[in-house]
Amino acid sequence: MLRRCLGWLPAVLLMWLSCLLPLQARELEAGPLSLQRTADGIYLTTRLVMDEPPSAVEDALLRGVPLYFVWRADVYRERWYWTDKRVSTVVRTMRLAYQPLTRRWRLSLASEPASSGANLQYAVHQNFESLDDSLRAIMRVVRWRLAPAGDPEDDDAHRIELSFRLDLSLLPRPFQIGLVNQADWAIEWRHSLSMKAVTAAATDLPSESSASPEPNGSAPR
Repeated sequence: MLRRCLGWLPAVLLMWLSCLLPLQARELEAGPLSLQRTADGIYLTTRLVMDEPPSAVEDALLRGVPLYFVWRADVYRERWYWTDKRVSTVVRTMRLAYQPLTRRWRLSLASEPASSGANLQYAVHQNFESLDDSLRAIMRVVRWRLAPAGDPEDDDAHRIELSFRLDLSLLPRPFQIGLVNQADWAIEWRHSLSMKAVTAAATDLPSESSASPEPNGSAPR
């Protein structure tokens, strides 16, 4: 019995170590980034690029499992005497689902965080003919309002932390089992920038030919 237990020990240790090791996220390339201050507020325009969707992600969508992608922007005020203070946060959650009857991809947008996918209030819905088109819309933000007019007042002391990820916590609970440490599901992008530096050098991006859902219910021009 002791020899049998010792024989399983290396496999158990290997599984335990795999849970402790950080999972290497799929790298996303960032395109041009524009951060502009207008009379209405501060707006972000940027896009991410992914070579192709992971096979496991595409397979789950085709099986009828909706996926949730989350954009998040945190504005911090830097303080030399203490930890930086988060002064504002904006989130947009996108739900992507495949409709087998119409063979179309339905993308829904909610401008709020969520503890579960069921309690999201979606303001905009849009259909796409292909998975690639829907993913391009998900990974692009056009004039996303990060802060109202006048906030923050001092650009020198503020920075913005941007992030994009596939939120596995919003998947159905049974489906989450077994996703730990699977590289195909680790889709994430993070970027930090000084508000003063980017605002001073910001330029308009060319308008996109294909529209992506916007929180106000209309597609960007």
